[in-house]
Amino acid sequence: MNANWQEFLRASGARVDRDQVADFGDAAAELAAAREATIIAPLSHLGLLELRGPDAASFLHNQLTSDVRHLADDRAQHSAWCSAKGRMLASFLLLHCGSDYILQLSADLLPFIHKRLSMFVLRSRLSISDCSGERQLIGIAGPQAESALLSAGLPVPPAPLDVAATGASLIVRLDDRRFELITSLDTASDLWRQLQAQARPAGTAAWQWLDIQAGVPLINEQTREEFVPQMAGLDQLGAVSFRKGCYPGQEIVARTQYLGKVKRHLYRAHCASPMTAGQAIYSASSPQQACGIIANAAAAPAGGHDALAIIQESFAAAGGLQLGNPGGAAIDVEPVVPPAATP
Repeated sequence: MNANWQEFLRASGARVDRDQVADFGDAAAELAAAREATIIAPLSHLGLLELRGPDAASFLHNQLTSDVRHLADDRAQHSAWCSAKGRMLASFLLLHCGSDYILQLSADLLPFIHKRLSMFVLRSRLSISDCSGERQLIGIAGPQAESALLSAGLPVPPAPLDVAATGASLIVRLDDRRFELITSLDTASDLWRQLQAQARPAGTAAWQWLDIQAGVPLINEQTREEFVPQMAGLDQLGAVSFRKGCYPGQEIVARTQYLGKVKRHLYRAHCASPMTAGQAIYSASSPQQACGIIANAAAAPAGGHDALAIIQESFAAAGGLQLGNPGGAAIDVEPVVPPAATP
């Protein structure tokens, strides 16, 4: 997180822990507001890579799981980058802005992905840069989110995954009630003050809980190379094209799809105990080996903790799931039914 932005957030009441905004003084009330009211949150858990140059589209199309060539200007799409074995190295929200592309990903993966992507540029005419220090990410969600954006003089993208540009800011509509702002460091503090007039400041964890409710997983350092995209439901979010040409891991991803070999699926989980990304899940009926993994987790407004988890279907249906080790805390799960992918 940029030091100036962190200083501003601290002055606004933020409690920063290891470069993450934990809360603004009342984590429980902020979580309740995320469920019922309108919040504004610094998305300090995310980082940004910017790709510029005439070959940016073709380069990304040949590397990522989504159909980048047909991504319209001022649109975003979910995507992923896989290893040769079809396992996700990272998941992204990809923005197309004029001739440039922005990859939004888990901040802890950014150095690794930046270095590894750069290895494949070769003679392609493009540059890849980490713009996380120059641009800040702000989330706003809730019934007054649109009104807050308009009051701040910002445009409201009409449809999910539409992108609107104004001045030094990009506004992405994620769904009916959630928006992201990508803005310059110079304008971030002023926009925060304006949006705060109609939205309660909340820690990053409140936004992560909203992502869990939306069924949108985020691959991070703890879950890198654990899942093929379909296990995490990314195909249902439009992040995988089965009509495009080759990309790393494409043969395995396609074979998994057409042979129906996906036995692990995305579930929304609840547990009285804290859950963390990468934590194993066991079944009481077969404790010899783990049957699932926590992908993302956050404290829940009603108490306990919620998570997105990838679990073997047969064990999820049988119940008796346990966190961390055989005999661990009980976990309740339900399948995630994501919204239909926007074309």
